[in-house]
Amino acid sequence: MEDLNTPMAQWLAEAGWNESYITLTSKAIIILGILLVASVVTVVFRRLVVPALQRISARTKATWDDHLFSDKVMRRAARLLPPVVWYMLLGAAFYDMPVLLAILHKGCQIYLIVVFLQLVSTFLDTLNDISSQHETLRNRPLKGVYQMINLLTICVGVILIVSILIGQNATTILAGLGASAAIIMLIFRDSILGLVAGVQLSANDMLRPGDWITMAKYGADGYVTEVTLTTVKVQNFDKTITTIPPYALVSDSFQNWRGMWESGGRRIKRSLLIDANTVRPLTAGELAGLCRKGLAETAEAEQPIVNLYALREYAARYIKHHPDIHPDLMQMVRALQPTSEGIPIEVYCFTRDTNWVAYEAVQGAVFDHLLSVLPEFGLRSYQRSSDRDPQA
Repeated sequence: MEDLNTPMAQWLAEAGWNESYITLTSKAIIILGILLVASVVTVVFRRLVVPALQRISARTKATWDDHLFSDKVMRRAARLLPPVVWYMLLGAAFYDMPVLLAILHKGCQIYLIVVFLQLVSTFLDTLNDISSQHETLRNRPLKGVYQMINLLTICVGVILIVSILIGQNATTILAGLGASAAIIMLIFRDSILGLVAGVQLSANDMLRPGDWITMAKYGADGYVTEVTLTTVKVQNFDKTITTIPPYALVSDSFQNWRGMWESGGRRIKRSLLIDANTVRPLTAGELAGLCRKGLAETAEAEQPIVNLYALREYAARYIKHHPDIHPDLMQMVRALQPTSEGIPIEVYCFTRDTNWVAYEAVQGAVFDHLLSVLPEFGLRSYQRSSDRDPQA
């Protein structure tokens, strides 16, 4: 490097410069040259290399390379070039000042590490974008994994920066950190548990962004909007946001309604409470009248038909032929254990539409109809009332 300063000093001396300014001026010229070289290298990379890489990626059928060679990633990559050029050429200007040169080299190394960490962070964000658009990976909670990798990279970068500042080997610092592993695990407890939980949730396909989950312990009842390293965000139906630690989803129980969406049917399981005092056999005339109205199939029977039985049979036929009830999933109308408030007649079936609003509309229409036909069977729904004799 001294060979570059000698001809520079001779040229300045021949030009008539004062000897006291020759050394300073030559250093200034060399520094400007170093900055110019770094700028030229960066401009060439941005104006020539980057467009060439982007044209090549645009010609491929894959889309992931378009993300990797995007302007955002390439700008981060271009920032790696100046500190490398500075580190290589600074010796030409400060060969005779070893202490200052060592400080400047450390500064270049630290700057290079910081820029590299920014590049890794941008690269992981790009991987997250690629995953979110991939048909198979979009439903995997990978954001927490990327965050953990980014955190580990930052930790390694901090260790390297500290080792540069104190002039010690990075392995020596790691050995010292090993002695304080318990403290480190306490500090990063949530991150470590979140990483392990994220792997379990992803491996067992327990949770995906967009799932409807219910977790009463945390007051969560809504859609999963984001799965990160330390939190799972759930937007409840009242538009509030509930945050749940990922490890809580593994250690505790929660209800995932994804299976309901995938089955294509949403369950109706609701009961009518029938007043037990109105249950009785139907007369031949009543049974014939029900047949004429389409509420019973036959007017002849070897044994008397109870009106409650006739209602159950009609309800079963009604939901079987209902256009909004799923025909391929279970359908059942049954009588449950009598209670002090009447005899529950439970309707069990599934709607075709899993949307909440449509589901409630179908469920309401079914029970509106069944309540309206109760008088045709001589039945009455149970209802507490202070102005009516319950035995009447």
